[in-house]
Amino acid sequence: MPDFDMLVIGSGPGGQKAAIAAAKLGRRVAVVDRPNMVGGVSIHTGTIPSKTLREAVLYLTGLTQRDLYGQSYRLKDDITVGDLTARTQHVVSREVDVIRNQLSRNQVSLFAGTGRFVDPHTIALTEVTGHERLLTAENIIIATGTRPARPDTVEFDGQTIMDSDNVLDLPKVPRSMVIVGAGVIGMEYASMFAALGSKITVVEKRAGMLDFCDLEVIESLKYHLRDLAVTFRFGETVAAVERHTNGTLTVLESGKKIPADAVMYSAGRQGLTDELDLDKAGLSADKRGRIDVDENFRTAVPHIYAVGDVIGFPALAATSMEQGRTAAYHACGEPVHRIDDRQPIGIYTIPEISFIGKTEDQLTEECVPFEVGISRYRELARGQIIGDSHGMLKLLVSPTDRTLLGVHCFGTGATELIHIGQSVMGCGGTVDYLVDAVFNYPTLAESYKVAALDATNKLRQIDRLGN
Repeated sequence: MPDFDMLVIGSGPGGQKAAIAAAKLGRRVAVVDRPNMVGGVSIHTGTIPSKTLREAVLYLTGLTQRDLYGQSYRLKDDITVGDLTARTQHVVSREVDVIRNQLSRNQVSLFAGTGRFVDPHTIALTEVTGHERLLTAENIIIATGTRPARPDTVEFDGQTIMDSDNVLDLPKVPRSMVIVGAGVIGMEYASMFAALGSKITVVEKRAGMLDFCDLEVIESLKYHLRDLAVTFRFGETVAAVERHTNGTLTVLESGKKIPADAVMYSAGRQGLTDELDLDKAGLSADKRGRIDVDENFRTAVPHIYAVGDVIGFPALAATSMEQGRTAAYHACGEPVHRIDDRQPIGIYTIPEISFIGKTEDQLTEECVPFEVGISRYRELARGQIIGDSHGMLKLLVSPTDRTLLGVHCFGTGATELIHIGQSVMGCGGTVDYLVDAVFNYPTLAESYKVAALDATNKLRQIDRLGN
């Protein structure tokens, strides 16, 4: 008889939810993770600290209040790294306590150490002391997450040349910084440091940034970041990064040279699978350390599952949680609904971006007709109250059945507002529901009604001309 019904490697969002879901079903569950990483990368170096840092930046710089109190308004003039990390450390420590408590009260055994496969049902746990013990389980879930991908040609020191995991360990706020990579993480940190007053240069080998987002939203983000003195170098590749006593020099293949106090690489993630000895379980990973799974998150070995960032896109904490729960239910023979393909995406730049469903470009490419309804925060009383005159909400509406094909939001509270659109889409609702609904006033949620009225007015004009 195995030691456990289920053993989870990794305690991040996916692993944690998988373990608790199985425990709620009465299974004997264990979780293996490094002693200083309970909660995973998401809690310690990823989602939670970066979003907490963003809140600290917005509060201390007073950036969002400048439309009301003037462009020179700041809550604190000389913002230090200590000011920023104090809030981060507090939130991280509280979240770790919450996770430990959740595992404990659900009687999930937590083993401190690292795990590797000995055979398909056995994990060798190496404890901090170096002592090794074997743990057997009927089902195993791999939720090890990822680490930042580091080019071999770059000498990282964690102080002047760093990745997104150690950017929070900066000794001081840099006066200038080069950010390599215009993906989600790169753009989030670019906007944060730009808000702090750092002169930011973003280098991206592609022709643009965040190309999976709505084009109008991305253009708005570019405008705001350029207003914060961010420079973009699209279509450029880094040839070398030189470290000097008084800073760094980033050399591009085009010949351009960019001096800066620091360089941050945000060039993708690498799955943490190289020390798992996957071959002993009959598994393998691709060159980015990712594991293939089926629709139930089973690997090629039926009783071994993988969830979260280690399986690739979308690599978000929110989706990882659902993947973990779904995998645990399937392993325990519990019925579970398939995860909806329409999942909200949240990007915590300044301002926020969030969307669900298709973009205008995708619908055009698929030859799907649509009408657009737009609401701008400056037209809302709540937008004026909070000082956000640049935010917007866009609805993409089907002219045939009036359902929502996509919802795109840019501005304050975008990652919260998107869930109204998600609920309407998930229940098969139409734009008419939003027209008839009563929203609290004054709120940003009222933007749904304004955008819905805009879309239905356009549809009405089309119907009149068509008849």
